[in-house]
Parts: sequence; structure tokens; C-alpha cells
Amino acid sequence: MRRPKRRKNGTAMRYVSTRGRVAPVSFRQAVMMGLADDGGLLIPERIPDARGRLDDWRHMAYPQLALEVIRLFVGDIPDDDLRSLIDKAYVGPFDPASPPIVRVGATHVLELWHGPTMSFKDFALQFLGNLFEYILTRAGGRLNILGATSGDTGSAAICGVRGRQAIDVFMMHPRGRVSAIQERQMTTVLDANVHNLAVEGTFDDCQKIMKTLACDLDFKRKYSLGAVNSVNWARIVAQIVYYFYATLRLRPAGGAGKVRVCVPTGNFGNILAGWYALQMGAPISTLILATNENDILARFFNTGVYSRGPTHQTLAPAMDIQVASNFERYLYYRTGCDASRLRELMGRFAETGSLRVETGVGPVDEAFEAGAATAQDVLDAIRRCHEEYRYLLDPHTACGYSVATSLVPAAVRQGGAAEAEPLLCVATAHPAKFPGAIREATGQDIARHAEIDRLSGLPTRCRVLPNDPEAVREFIITTVG
Repeated sequence: MRRPKRRKNGTAMRYVSTRGRVAPVSFRQAVMMGLADDGGLLIPERIPDARGRLDDWRHMAYPQLALEVIRLFVGDIPDDDLRSLIDKAYVGPFDPASPPIVRVGATHVLELWHGPTMSFKDFALQFLGNLFEYILTRAGGRLNILGATSGDTGSAAICGVRGRQAIDVFMMHPRGRVSAIQERQMTTVLDANVHNLAVEGTFDDCQKIMKTLACDLDFKRKYSLGAVNSVNWARIVAQIVYYFYATLRLRPAGGAGKVRVCVPTGNFGNILAGWYALQMGAPISTLILATNENDILARFFNTGVYSRGPTHQTLAPAMDIQVASNFERYLYYRTGCDASRLRELMGRFAETGSLRVETGVGPVDEAFEAGAATAQDVLDAIRRCHEEYRYLLDPHTACGYSVATSLVPAAVRQGGAAEAEPLLCVATAHPAKFPGAIREATGQDIARHAEIDRLSGLPTRCRVLPNDPEAVREFIITTVG
């Protein structure tokens, strides 16, 4: 696989589409475009090389590090303004502002759930909400955000834009396929600019509706459609930061060692941010990709075949995905940045539900290891961590923990080599969001959080719609007026 070019410092970053049919745009234009106008995904023309900056970055507080990383991808927002947007995103909404790294046996757990909706997605969506408001204040106009969620994106996006001037958000979730608490986190927000839509289908159906309407350019432009899903590049760039933050803290200054990082993923956005961090020079040796029974990504990295299957409803609903939208970004690099080849592969996938890449001898990609966790694996991981370490994992993080401890050599799991190459598991949500799974695993009602308890009894607002792009289109037109 040809490695992407790295950006020379000091030049403004531009963004191109994976499908090659959009003229290069600036960072601010990329944020507002969301999904590329040719149906592809926007990516930076080059990837910055941060290797010479690592010692300076090692001990920075999280907001300061976020400024240093994100500014490499921007170029059209003054540093003082960018610093203000970042501080507003992380100083106050997060407690603490820097994500804790907790030792759990021989494993390190990066707790990314200390934001306002108790999900890792707050790191990107608090920042993105500020970005939208900043750009609209200067450019004028309105923005109608159309999003799809398998659970956590919805509440984090709504929290990031609720009550903001000149922004409406239309958030689709698959009816009956998110946890009860995830649903209440969305539907109890009654601000006038928030519109929750329960679609009779799966998350993949919701995502397909979103892309269908975003690819109708006349409709997109007339109704100023934007995106908060991880098709929006700003989501990815904000998440790159915590991979540098965590891995630099696990390696001593001047140390040559690297870190194994395990990421539970469904839409390939979170682990893609880790891949970009690796390309930039973060001390990552291996990215361990973990899925649940919806294992299309794990199968790809083990076989080279990306093949859609039925969507299974699991204990980890945010990963109940069969078509990972961010996989297209990775596949673009995998094809040697050949947009025509990418279009051919994605066309084949759209037609047949399957595509294959040539792997040659050896692993599909040396940067990745991959595995899938069953429901029993998830329950066993939750139970084991609680019994042995008095630590609670949510079911998504438990997917990662289960896969990581099955793939990493026994010596590392037992601590013998843990310091030579630490194992970092990314914790994506607070366990209190999934009390049923915790109760089933431990036999105890111990997954609690005051903010979640507060949701009980609050009024809700949500519109049920059929699995039909035209129904969603009509709802937007009627609402916007």
C-alpha cells in the first residue's frame, strides 16, 4: 500500500474528494460541505509530519495539544480564533478537560466519556458545533444539519448545536435499535432547533438516506444541508488529538518504544483518526480493530474482502453497522490515491455488496490487527474486569478489551512485556448508558450516573418516519418552510 504524502509545514491545507470530482477546497469549506458534492469523502491533500514535534507535545495539556494538532489541518482560521474555539469545546464541557488514562491490570484504558453526553463523540462534536457557529457568524446564512446515529452521535451532535442561532439539526436514529438511555438523551432535548426522527429501519438505512439527500445537490444547496456524522472531516481531525495525547504519555521522553492501541469501531471513524495519527508519527505500533457480531471490518482486515451481511442487533448498538462510511477514506489510500480506481470499487460494492483488494503475501495491512467479539465475549469481559479490578466497561469498550486481550501476546497481558509495548484500550462510553448489559454481566444494578438518572420522567419529542428518503426530505422542507 502506497503511503500518503506528508504535508510540508507552513502551507495552507486544502481538501480533495476521494472520488476526484470536486475542486480542492479550504478547511472551512470542507466543514460546511460535509459529504463531498461528488458523493465522496473529503480528505487533506497531504498528511502533516509531526515527528519533529513529539517531545514538545508530550506534556501539553489537552486543549493546548488540540490547538497544535488541529492547526496543521486548518490554515484559514487565525490561531487566536482557533484557540478560542478549542478552549470553549474542552474547558468547561469536559470534567476533566484532559481524558484520564486508567491502569486496569496490564492494560491502560483511555476514558473518553467525560464529556457532556458521556461518549467519545463529544470530543469532536463540541468542537464542530463551535466551528459551525463561527463560520456562519462570518459568512451569514443558515445550516440544516442532517445526521444519522446508531446511538451516541445523535446525543453528542444535539448537545453540540442545541439552541444555536441559524442552525437546525435533523437527527435520524433506527427506531428500537438504540439503547433506551441513548434514545432519551436525544429525545428529551426540546429546543426548537432540534428534530429527532425515528426511522423504521437500521442505522445503515439512516446513513443511506443521509447520503442520498446530500448527493441531491440542488436540494443540498437550496436547503443548506450540512453533516455532523464522521463523513465531516472536522470529526476526524478532532479525534486525532487524543491518540497523540495518550500514546505520548505512555512513552517516556526520547523512548523508542511504541503503543498498541485497541479501538472498538463500527463506522471506522474513530480508528481512522488513530490511523491518521500513526501516519503523522504518533508512537503507535499496531491498531487493533474490534467489532461485535457486525464484523464486516474485522473480516476485511483478516481476508481482504469487504462484504456486507445482515445487521445484527447486539449489546453494543453503536457498532451495529454493516456499511462503514469512513472505510472509503482508508480505501482511497489503499488504492494509491487513485480516485478512478476508488470509484470503480465503490460502484462494485454498491452493486454487489462486496469488494476485494489484493493483499499479496502477509497481512492485509501491517498497521492493523482485527477481531470480533460475541455477546458472550462482551459479558465475560465486563464481568472479568469488574471482579478482578473493580472496573466497569461499557459493552463497546468491552468488545475492544475482549479482542485486544485475545490478540496481544500472553506475556503482555500478564504484565511481563506491558511496559515495553503498552496496550491501550479506547473506552468510548460511560457504562451507565447501558445498564441492562452491565446488570446481565455482573448481576448487579451498578451502572449509574446522576445525569442519566435525571432523564427519567422528562418529556420527549420525536417523529417516526418510514425508511424512505422522500419522507425525510418532505419533513425537512415542511420544517424549514
